[in-house]
Amino acid sequence: MRLLIWTSSILSLAAVAWFAPRFWSGDAERQNDTSRTLKAAERADEKSVRKPFGLEKRELLTTSKVVGSPEPPNPYQMVKVYPKQTFSEPLELTTIPGKNLWLIAERKGKLFTFDIDPAKTERNLVLNVGHTIYGVAAHPQFQKNGYIYVSHVPNTEKESPDGSIVSRFEVNRETLKADPKSEKVILKWPSGGHNGGCLRFGPDGYLYLSTGDGSGIADGLQTGQKIDDLLGAILRIDVDKEEDGKAYKIPADNPFVSHKGARGEVYAYGIRQCWKVSFDTANGDFWAGEVGQDLWEMVYKIEKGGNYGWSIQEGDHPFRPERPRGPSPILKPIIEHNHAEFRSITGGFVYHGKKRPELKGAYIYGDYDTGKVWMLRYDDKAKKATEHKELVDTTLRIVAFGQDHDGEVYALDYIDGGIYQLIPAPPPAKDAAKFPRKLSETGLFESTKDLKPAKGLIPYSVNSELWSDGATKERFIAIPGDAKIGYETITYPQPSPGSLPGWGFPDGTVLVKNFFLETEPGKKRRLETRLLVVQRVGGNEEVGDQVWSGYTYLWNDEQTDAELADIKGVDRTYTVKTATGQREQKWHFPSRAECTMCHTVTAKYALGVNTMQMNRDHDYGGVTANQLATLDHIGIFDRKLPAAPEKLAKIIDYRDEKADINDRARAYLHANCSHCHRKWGGGNAEFQLLSTLPIKELGVLDVKPGQGAFDLKDPRILTPGEPDRSMLYHRMTRLGLGRMPHIANLYFWLKISSLSNSPLFE
Repeated sequence: MRLLIWTSSILSLAAVAWFAPRFWSGDAERQNDTSRTLKAAERADEKSVRKPFGLEKRELLTTSKVVGSPEPPNPYQMVKVYPKQTFSEPLELTTIPGKNLWLIAERKGKLFTFDIDPAKTERNLVLNVGHTIYGVAAHPQFQKNGYIYVSHVPNTEKESPDGSIVSRFEVNRETLKADPKSEKVILKWPSGGHNGGCLRFGPDGYLYLSTGDGSGIADGLQTGQKIDDLLGAILRIDVDKEEDGKAYKIPADNPFVSHKGARGEVYAYGIRQCWKVSFDTANGDFWAGEVGQDLWEMVYKIEKGGNYGWSIQEGDHPFRPERPRGPSPILKPIIEHNHAEFRSITGGFVYHGKKRPELKGAYIYGDYDTGKVWMLRYDDKAKKATEHKELVDTTLRIVAFGQDHDGEVYALDYIDGGIYQLIPAPPPAKDAAKFPRKLSETGLFESTKDLKPAKGLIPYSVNSELWSDGATKERFIAIPGDAKIGYETITYPQPSPGSLPGWGFPDGTVLVKNFFLETEPGKKRRLETRLLVVQRVGGNEEVGDQVWSGYTYLWNDEQTDAELADIKGVDRTYTVKTATGQREQKWHFPSRAECTMCHTVTAKYALGVNTMQMNRDHDYGGVTANQLATLDHIGIFDRKLPAAPEKLAKIIDYRDEKADINDRARAYLHANCSHCHRKWGGGNAEFQLLSTLPIKELGVLDVKPGQGAFDLKDPRILTPGEPDRSMLYHRMTRLGLGRMPHIANLYFWLKISSLSNSPLFE
């Protein structure tokens, strides 16, 4: 099967790749649901009267009861410890032995020191290697030798057999400046999708290093269970001695020194991507946060010679059980989090400080994507965790933890470059309102049974909507009282090329979205109503002055009301009847954590409620008008629009078959993918999919993918005219493992042969 459209435009292929899967599997008579929705909207517009404004005046919303949280309050909150010390994309925070100093590493290659005392604000540039740094550690005898060790990757755009490096640099102990010429390469290992790079000196004085599996997806190199290479492992070396032509010595008691064919450096294996490891300063226990792939994030206590299962298992669950196993039994994780709770774990430290005595001896760790911080206590005799709970749910991108000489634990935020610490949260107000457990209790609907919105809810639609498993949607903005929207006031973080300003919503704003699924021809079922709620807090954008929370209400079978879903989300299966038979469709109601995956600070939180998405006509019940003009007319913004809507930013509707195919492709990628795939967005792949950027700045054309090759021959993210080599096409048409996007994906099997009637294929 080959594509018909072979134009010179590089995104013709992307357009085909991302639209093709939208056809229903096994139902040749059924048209694409989104196309039918668009045509229905066009028919509705034909019956509607065109006017300058869809609403003549603003009705005030006074009935909303969506306040507070349905969960028990967190016992802690995060506060910034060093308000005058911020760093650009920091990845590591550690101390210098013998000095009251932090040593911090920025991803782009700079190392700084600064005083642990927050009252002192000076910083010192130690070294700039000029490329990506993953980890740094100071030698235990730094006061005598001035050595620091840096794990770095000179070229992150391509795989290399020796692309990951650990180097030693000499630091002048008086000026704390390192001489770049003093670099001594200690060790190299292949770079790829997962490069590990966390460095720690153990209580035995040896250097420990996590390497990652080097492939990104599904252990493509199948190195996880091998001990004859350095990938997928934690290594242990003696950097104070040299032996056999190496810049280090392999400790004689390393577990696989005598194993035929093994690399003696391997201390533990079966590792996918341990993102941060640490030693308990009290007893030497070795802890690691292991980033999973499909479903699980793990906490491990690393043992000498331990096999942690990858890629036979993901945590304690089968992954590729048919693959060859390593020489030792697979060990279980201490704790697992499924992806309803965590998405990218960040390993932490065992707390031994004095400020929080109630946390003494607890392992503190967190999650990069959700901003959550958890603790666990481990009973070594019982070999299990005896206490495990969430401490705080933040909006931070926790990329690392640090521990000072006094045992206090700090969190490092990748986005604002700040350093944070736990403090007890204030007690909740005695008169705090009870969070509504039923949709009818939210005050957002005058009649829940009839789905009639309350006065003050403003209906809206978007130009290029998120794909949601074939569901159709109905949307409302609920702004309490006479509060106003700050027009394009949200800009953080910057610089972020192509990322347009977002709207600033007042405290208590609720974005409402009803989901419907056609379960038989002409009949729609109410599936869920999602609420996205903003709470404004003190400070400014850079310190997180707003917190957005997502809540899902599941409609009952009688379609009369909806109940709040569990915090971890819910899966249900529905029977969908078609003209040719029926099928079962699984529907996923997202967890609270999953809502935060897309609605991030970098995406300006509200994905569809912004200028370029809202700049369109909307049918206000018999009256059609431009939404921006209407909102401006009723005084919803804090200032007048800077220009007429036709002169403001606008993204096209990718479902519009009259529009240019390349613009449609870019609009789809923008709506469904760019909240992650943009600068600061958190997507692991270093390319951007914003429609506002020139094509040459996307970083996709003839660029080798950084997250594994799957089974493609010499793949690129996007190769004009060659779908078999284009990862965008492969990811979208792939079934199961490695499919993109992760959320709101197709749950039914897609049969490519069923697309043969599409004009896009021959």
